[in-house]
Amino acid sequence: MNNDLATKQCKPCEGTMPPLSPAEITLLMQQLDGWEFMDKMIRKDYSFKNHYQTLAFVNAVAWISHREDHHPDVTVGYNKCRVEYMTHAIGGLSENDFICAAKVDTLFKI
Repeated sequence: MNNDLATKQCKPCEGTMPPLSPAEITLLMQQLDGWEFMDKMIRKDYSFKNHYQTLAFVNAVAWISHREDHHPDVTVGYNKCRVEYMTHAIGGLSENDFICAAKVDTLFKI
Protein backbone atom coordinates (compact mmCIF):
# COMPACT_ATOMS: atom_id res chain seq x y z
CA MET A 1 0.00 0.00 0.00
CA ASN A 2 1.16 3.49 -0.83
CA ASN A 3 1.09 5.69 2.29
CA ASP A 4 1.18 8.95 0.31
CA LEU A 5 -2.59 9.31 0.64
CA ALA A 6 -2.39 9.00 4.43
CA THR A 7 -0.06 12.02 4.61
CA LYS A 8 -2.39 14.32 2.68
CA GLN A 9 -5.05 16.57 4.16
CA CYS A 10 -8.63 16.78 2.92
CA LYS A 11 -9.66 19.87 0.98
CA PRO A 12 -13.10 21.46 1.25
CA CYS A 13 -15.43 20.07 -1.41
CA GLU A 14 -17.45 22.39 -3.55
CA GLY A 15 -20.72 21.20 -5.02
CA THR A 16 -19.49 22.29 -8.43
CA MET A 17 -16.44 20.02 -8.52
CA PRO A 18 -17.03 16.81 -10.49
CA PRO A 19 -16.73 13.36 -8.92
CA LEU A 20 -13.60 11.40 -9.78
CA SER A 21 -13.57 9.64 -13.13
CA PRO A 22 -13.46 5.82 -13.34
CA ALA A 23 -9.77 6.03 -14.34
CA GLU A 24 -8.94 8.22 -11.32
CA ILE A 25 -10.85 5.86 -9.03
CA THR A 26 -8.94 2.87 -10.42
CA LEU A 27 -5.59 4.56 -9.76
CA LEU A 28 -6.51 5.56 -6.21
CA MET A 29 -7.98 2.14 -5.40
CA GLN A 30 -4.55 0.66 -6.13
CA GLN A 31 -3.20 2.69 -3.21
CA LEU A 32 -5.66 1.17 -0.71
CA ASP A 33 -5.59 -2.28 0.83
CA GLY A 34 -8.82 -4.29 0.95
CA TRP A 35 -11.26 -1.53 0.07
CA GLU A 36 -14.13 -2.20 -2.34
CA PHE A 37 -15.62 0.23 -4.85
CA MET A 38 -19.34 -0.10 -5.34
CA ASP A 39 -22.13 2.23 -6.35
CA LYS A 40 -20.30 5.57 -6.01
CA MET A 41 -18.62 4.69 -2.71
CA ILE A 42 -15.71 2.81 -1.21
CA ARG A 43 -16.04 0.54 1.79
CA LYS A 44 -14.10 -1.81 4.00
CA ASP A 45 -14.96 -4.23 6.82
CA TYR A 46 -12.76 -4.46 9.91
CA SER A 47 -12.81 -7.27 12.49
CA PHE A 48 -11.85 -7.08 16.18
CA LYS A 49 -11.48 -9.37 19.19
CA ASN A 50 -14.31 -7.80 21.17
CA HIS A 51 -16.80 -4.95 21.45
CA TYR A 52 -14.41 -2.72 23.39
CA GLN A 53 -11.80 -2.81 20.60
CA THR A 54 -14.51 -2.21 18.01
CA LEU A 55 -15.75 0.91 19.80
CA ALA A 56 -12.21 2.19 20.37
CA PHE A 57 -11.65 1.92 16.61
CA VAL A 58 -14.93 3.73 15.88
CA ASN A 59 -13.93 6.55 18.23
CA ALA A 60 -10.57 6.87 16.49
CA VAL A 61 -12.32 6.98 13.09
CA ALA A 62 -14.55 9.73 14.50
CA TRP A 63 -11.43 11.68 15.53
CA ILE A 64 -10.01 11.37 11.99
CA SER A 65 -13.29 12.44 10.41
CA HIS A 66 -13.57 15.44 12.73
CA ARG A 67 -9.98 16.46 12.07
CA GLU A 68 -10.36 16.12 8.28
CA ASP A 69 -13.95 17.44 8.24
CA HIS A 70 -14.90 14.46 6.07
CA HIS A 71 -17.27 11.93 7.57
CA PRO A 72 -17.90 8.27 6.68
CA ASP A 73 -20.94 6.13 7.23
CA VAL A 74 -20.05 3.60 9.92
CA THR A 75 -21.91 0.40 10.74
CA VAL A 76 -20.96 -1.21 14.05
CA GLY A 77 -21.46 -4.74 15.37
CA TYR A 78 -20.08 -6.57 18.39
CA ASN A 79 -16.67 -7.30 16.86
CA LYS A 80 -16.88 -5.73 13.41
CA CYS A 81 -17.17 -2.37 11.78
CA ARG A 82 -17.87 -1.31 8.19
CA VAL A 83 -16.56 2.09 7.05
CA GLU A 84 -18.00 3.65 3.88
CA TYR A 85 -16.88 6.84 2.17
CA MET A 86 -18.64 8.93 -0.47
CA THR A 87 -18.57 12.67 -0.98
CA HIS A 88 -22.28 13.45 -0.77
CA ALA A 89 -21.80 17.08 -1.83
CA ILE A 90 -20.74 15.94 -5.31
CA GLY A 91 -22.70 12.69 -5.54
CA GLY A 92 -19.64 10.49 -5.96
CA LEU A 93 -16.06 10.00 -4.89
CA SER A 94 -13.44 12.68 -4.29
CA GLU A 95 -9.80 12.38 -3.34
CA ASN A 96 -10.90 13.13 0.25
CA ASP A 97 -12.59 9.73 0.42
CA PHE A 98 -9.32 8.00 -0.44
CA ILE A 99 -7.27 10.19 1.92
CA CYS A 100 -9.54 9.30 4.83
CA ALA A 101 -9.63 5.61 3.88
CA ALA A 102 -5.82 5.54 3.91
CA LYS A 103 -5.76 7.28 7.30
CA VAL A 104 -8.21 4.74 8.73
CA ASP A 105 -6.05 1.89 7.43
CA THR A 106 -2.98 3.44 9.04
CA LEU A 107 -4.88 3.67 12.32
CA PHE A 108 -5.86 0.02 12.13
CA LYS A 109 -2.20 -1.01 11.80
CA ILE A 110 -1.10 0.84 14.94
